[in-house]
Amino acid sequence: MTITRPAPAEAPEVVAVPASAPTRWIWLAAWPVTAVFVLSNAATPLYALWQRDIGFSKGTMTVVFACYIVGLIGSLLVSGVVSDRVGRKPVLLPALGLAVLACGIFATATSVVALMAARLFTGVAVGAVVSAGMAAVTDVAGPDRKRLGALLASCAMVLGAGLGPLLAGVLSETLPGPTVTVFLAEIGLLALAFVTVLRMPLSRPSAAGGGAGAGAWIRLPKVPRGSGRQLLLGIAVFAPGITSTSFVLSLGPSLLSGLLGTTSRVVAGAMAFVMFLAATGVQFAVKGLRVRVILVGGAASVVAGMVALMVAVWTSSVVLLAVAAILAGAGQGMGQLGGLSLLNSTVPGARLAEANAALNVGGYVPAGALPVAAGYLSDGIGLTAGATTFAVVLGVLAAGGGMAVATRDGAP
Repeated sequence: MTITRPAPAEAPEVVAVPASAPTRWIWLAAWPVTAVFVLSNAATPLYALWQRDIGFSKGTMTVVFACYIVGLIGSLLVSGVVSDRVGRKPVLLPALGLAVLACGIFATATSVVALMAARLFTGVAVGAVVSAGMAAVTDVAGPDRKRLGALLASCAMVLGAGLGPLLAGVLSETLPGPTVTVFLAEIGLLALAFVTVLRMPLSRPSAAGGGAGAGAWIRLPKVPRGSGRQLLLGIAVFAPGITSTSFVLSLGPSLLSGLLGTTSRVVAGAMAFVMFLAATGVQFAVKGLRVRVILVGGAASVVAGMVALMVAVWTSSVVLLAVAAILAGAGQGMGQLGGLSLLNSTVPGARLAEANAALNVGGYVPAGALPVAAGYLSDGIGLTAGATTFAVVLGVLAAGGGMAVATRDGAP
């Protein structure tokens, strides 16, 4: 059975949508998020190859990584608002096309500029997905399954982020043309995502969209009045979590080379995969807990991960480096789930994409800035001292975020 409502004059067209989408569509709606996030980290195991062939420092490597953050944040300034006003599909389909373009540039890159361009375009595509794509999962889930929608949207993001480096590591070590084969495979995944978006049971927004039509089209994402506290509490834990995983992604191969003396792309990809596997698994493990408990647990996990990172680099312990990566992944997973759950419980659907964008801007700004600073600091004072400084700073930020959530009166 479907429900159709005539659009008022001057309002966008309203498309028929199932009254209650089958549960399988909630899972399918998460696939475009996974596919784009596979691309987001697929380059991680390949940096050693490009560094050897092109020649650039650890600082330059983190700048290439940060181009992704620049593109993502720039996209978030637009995609959330546009998605809430004109619909999810008109944002997601161009984003998937841009992701395919990024794959083509990666596959043929012969310069740092090409890598920067590919990372920039990847960031723009990811920005659209974390706003419109994750909101689409919640839309398909409907008001009675909001918590399931938040869980699957969050898990789709971290699962894709983990699968990307693992697939890239294995494919690049076992098949010819390591920097080409990986991205040809990713184009296939994006093609499936394109078909999924076309068939997704979504309506276009109506004019009475809870304020989605107010204000400028390009702006710093925000949440409706009354939801600001929830946004800040989510950022306080999500930001340190995603910054810790960004550090592992950008400088993890260098740490492995220093500790293990290996440049194996499979090992680098496997470490990133295990990190994001932890981020995925922990969300299913804690999904029944109160949001406050989830957020405090995420902050504690990041603090413990930074302690493990410091000990790992000073003792040259690969085991502790893996422990640090797992704890960082768990911290991101809990921070992300907690933040999305807070927003899903307080923000109306017509503003949800912009709210998701606001959460991710708050998280990705430090996730871009701090690893770049750590990369250049490591070039100047050594990788051990640079990683230690990063761990101390991030551990303090995570502890502060956890305390803010734990002591905030009325926190959920």
